[in-house]
Amino acid sequence: MKVFKFGGASVNSIDRIKNVGKILDQYKGQKLLVVISAIGKTTNALEKVAEAFYTDKKEEALQLFEQVKQQHLTTAKYLLVTNYIDCENQLKDFFTEVDWLLHDKPVREFDYYYDQVVCVGELLSTCIVSHYLNEAGVKNQWMDVRDIFRTDDNFRDANIDWGYTQNKVTHEVKPVFNSADIILTQGFIGSTDENESTTLGREGSDYTAAIFANMLDAESQTIWKDVEGVMNADPKQFSEAQLISELNYTEAIEMTYYGAQVIHPKTIKPLQNKQIPFYVKCFLDPSLPGTVIGKNPVKNLPPIIVLKDNQAMIQMKSKDFSFVGEKPVGQLYHLFEELNIKPNLTQNGAITFTCVLDDRPEKLEKLALTASDVFDVDVMKGLKLLTIRHYNKEVFEKLTNGKTILLRQQTPETIQVLLQ
Repeated sequence: MKVFKFGGASVNSIDRIKNVGKILDQYKGQKLLVVISAIGKTTNALEKVAEAFYTDKKEEALQLFEQVKQQHLTTAKYLLVTNYIDCENQLKDFFTEVDWLLHDKPVREFDYYYDQVVCVGELLSTCIVSHYLNEAGVKNQWMDVRDIFRTDDNFRDANIDWGYTQNKVTHEVKPVFNSADIILTQGFIGSTDENESTTLGREGSDYTAAIFANMLDAESQTIWKDVEGVMNADPKQFSEAQLISELNYTEAIEMTYYGAQVIHPKTIKPLQNKQIPFYVKCFLDPSLPGTVIGKNPVKNLPPIIVLKDNQAMIQMKSKDFSFVGEKPVGQLYHLFEELNIKPNLTQNGAITFTCVLDDRPEKLEKLALTASDVFDVDVMKGLKLLTIRHYNKEVFEKLTNGKTILLRQQTPETIQVLLQ
């Protein structure tokens, strides 16, 4: 049994949805669990719906959601003939989930509403793709992953209840393969024990697929992308990016830890734990070999470049000139955990503590406000964090030439600099 994951770019047009069908048809007779993301930029559109709703712009939120609805209904109309009515009815059920919420007033934290709204993107895309595949003769069983993946209520970055979820996979997913070759489900989402929708973190569909691969003891996991495979840099940022044909789990997890977008950071662990090979292949040309990630050591890798935009630096200085030792640093990390913040870089001085974070204003403000009880706090925004693994002098100088370096951390393997 294999696990496949198709990202939003692979289903962002009529032709590309049909292409998914062609790829799956090449695996006829094999058992596949297929995870599919929201279509194209749907998640971004739904984020705007959630933001408008939370800022009490009800009419704007309803209007923005209406656009999402019409886009999906139009896609279904162009794709489907005999299955259109059934698909439309299922889509309308998902629309209703969000419509009910948008007619209320927000009384909980933003992250809760974010998850209730944004999760519908995956439900809409998989509904359409599943009906299309069945109509095209690629028979599949659609499944709501929220009925399988139990999480805590850490909205926007929920944690899987592994024991409960494994039990669901064993007793409700595996038996379906007795009568179906393909199960089609959603990435990125789950549900609490109170049936409230949750998300597993932005771009979390890779992680969903890895959880299924682990719990189903899959022979492999493949993610299908619009690039040849794993590159040593984002080809959208660096035109000279080159393909890396083979990686091991350690290199892959280091890349994702530093922010490489090609794979979700949590994806590698469930696969490594059961030594499941992980393939990154191109849906535009499935004949290309792509990248394989496994347990074998890999040598002579090129410099691996990760550039994170939209970074903020918070500098904290003790008010009374006392040392910033274990206790205050421990308090800060407790605060990070409480606010669900993951620093991308930290630096400790005698009376200072500096951290670099993704600029998420609502979390940044809470952190700065709370920390100001103990520290003098200064925030700088609009920065870039550059990480080069397997760096050399030539590459480093080329990427930092003409830029101001605000922070620098370096090991024999990796260098990180914060740039203004």
